[in-house]
Amino acid sequence: MNEREKIGRYFAAGGAGEQADRLLDLAAAVRGGRPYAVSGFMTPPAGQIASTIVAHFPNLVADEWGGYPGAERTKIMFRRAEYRGEADWQISAVRAEWDARYRLVGHRDVLGSLLGLGLERDVFGDVIMQGATAQVVVDTPLSGYLLTEWKQVANVGIRVTELATTEIVPKEETCKELRATVASLRLDAVGAAGFGISRSKMAAAVAAEKVRVNWQRAKGPAQTLAVGDVISFRGRGRVVLAELTGTSRKGRAGVRLERYL
Repeated sequence: MNEREKIGRYFAAGGAGEQADRLLDLAAAVRGGRPYAVSGFMTPPAGQIASTIVAHFPNLVADEWGGYPGAERTKIMFRRAEYRGEADWQISAVRAEWDARYRLVGHRDVLGSLLGLGLERDVFGDVIMQGATAQVVVDTPLSGYLLTEWKQVANVGIRVTELATTEIVPKEETCKELRATVASLRLDAVGAAGFGISRSKMAAAVAAEKVRVNWQRAKGPAQTLAVGDVISFRGRGRVVLAELTGTSRKGRAGVRLERYL
């Protein structure tokens, strides 16, 4: 089995096989002679996959960018280590605005509207909601199309304008620190403590594929977590296992968790 097959199988086991295949193809193009190659917008596991690819293939460098610092969905660029020229990420942004009376327009509405235009998910990045506006990071060739063709969200009329990526205002997240003791560092135990639900409900959410660990499909309720791991729960935000704080007299593990909403 060659290195490409090993990498592909490893990430396929965690549910990121499709992204791994795409990135391996880009890396192969650069190794084959292109000075650099840029992916579409990808989910957070892409950065880890790119780092793994670079570690296995010499003279290859990977960069990551989503249009603004802290972006969740990013593009990956592979380039030759000796390449010193400019590389174009092809990232722009637009702002959609609507009447503030329609306060219930949300992230899902905006995302659904964009997909309803026939767009693939990899041609636009983060959708950042701010009151009666949405900032959308997009492929540069797509921005002109959205300026003329994107007319409404959830049957609400919108006005779309260009937005410089330097003017993007990142999403404001609320972080709540939690301290708890858990029977073990299993996903269902830590997740239940972080999201304030029972272990059985957490296990059911894992079985329903609503939960990801480090943005990859959870392996099961018994998956063991480590400090720094991120649990994402669809519709409930995410929890970071920030610190182990010791062991109680009864042998339970003390944990400090950070919950982001």
